[in-house]
Amino acid sequence: MLKTNVYDMSGKLVGEIELSEAVFGVEANQSVVHDVVKNHLANKRQGTQSALTRAEVSGGGRKPWKQKGTGRARQGSTRAPQWTHGGVVFAPKPRDYSYTLNKKTRRLALKSVLSAKVAEENLIVIDSIKMDAPKTKDFAAFLKAVGADCKALVVTAAPDANVVKSGRNIPGCEVTFANLINVYDVINAKKLVVDQEALRKIEEVFA
Repeated sequence: MLKTNVYDMSGKLVGEIELSEAVFGVEANQSVVHDVVKNHLANKRQGTQSALTRAEVSGGGRKPWKQKGTGRARQGSTRAPQWTHGGVVFAPKPRDYSYTLNKKTRRLALKSVLSAKVAEENLIVIDSIKMDAPKTKDFAAFLKAVGADCKALVVTAAPDANVVKSGRNIPGCEVTFANLINVYDVINAKKLVVDQEALRKIEEVFA
């Protein structure tokens, strides 16, 4: 039976919570995690890179010199790729890099990284993450108190403007919500700080 401690925002131990083994106790599948991270990064690519081919650059309509008798290499246009201001060979064009993975693969990858965080003791459960007002200093003090003043991913049950605004200016800190949690963000963070209600939502969806 998996259990972990529950802390309040001051870092004080307030209890213990049982974790679902179906979500936080699975054997990590590194191959699936790699596939999902690669997919996430590909889907984030803008794909706006563009360059001109020799057919698209302006000029170069006239043959620069006659074919024979000059002693120089034959040239048909000053816009061929070997010329300055010439076109680009196999020029990149705007394209969509995104592709899809099946749902089972994405679920298994998320369970793998969540289980790895538990095994490494890098999961910190907070009874309730709330901020009365946007206060970066107070939020930084909270992260330090719970031992997450490094690269941390803070997960709340629902969007909270005060929490988001408090955490967005802290280097290395990311704030997300239970329904938006993804493999890349979890694996990119050293500490996973989860609201108790958010934890239950994650278990409810992925168990």
